[in-house]
Amino acid sequence: MKAHPSIRTRGFTLLETVIAIGVLAVLLTGFMVVFAPAADGIRKSINVQQADRMASALEQELVTPRKGESPVSKTGFDKAFEWIRSSDKEANALFVYQYRGRVSSYRDDGTPTPEPTISGKPGENYVVVPMVRRKGDPELSNDLDAVEGAVYLVKGTQLVFDGGQLKTGTPGKIFDPKDKSKEATNADAFPDAVLAFSAEFFQMPAKTMTYFNGTAFKNNFPKLKNPVFTRNLAVRR
Repeated sequence: MKAHPSIRTRGFTLLETVIAIGVLAVLLTGFMVVFAPAADGIRKSINVQQADRMASALEQELVTPRKGESPVSKTGFDKAFEWIRSSDKEANALFVYQYRGRVSSYRDDGTPTPEPTISGKPGENYVVVPMVRRKGDPELSNDLDAVEGAVYLVKGTQLVFDGGQLKTGTPGKIFDPKDKSKEATNADAFPDAVLAFSAEFFQMPAKTMTYFNGTAFKNNFPKLKNPVFTRNLAVRR
């Protein structure tokens, strides 16, 4: 019987390990350079989509009169005119949000009944509904119990022509687009068929009526200067 020389298992040397780590670091760095902007783009696209949903909800709700709203609006344009004009007042603050609503239950104003606790299947038992309400709306508190995500406060300001360009006018006031000296105090006094306005969206630090009815909200309302996003929108008669 021949004796076989023992076979030694050769491991990595320290130099080889260091080189491997260096190569791996270079590859990871290159990967992050390519991936990071893509990830940032994904985050931005999600933010843009959310902003579009909120703006679309605002534009649609402004021209949708609902039962029980005060004051009662004769038409959608009446409602839009009043809500935009008074949105700079803390007592009439506009809130945009999404809440869980029951599929099979609706309130008198035509909106789904809020579902405070998640039960059943989304789309089958409940849906996430975009909504816009004023601070004084009694249904706002109920919606907030079932809110999904952030709550945004909206301030609307008429867009007026100045030097051939559309610019934001005076908060709380709406003027005749062809005569900036004539203020329209109601929809009937507004001569145009279209009211263009700039909507500034501010994300709220809390989403409870305790906060919205408190001193902190009242004091911070006039100081809101940096919106999360702004959209130029329009409503028609």
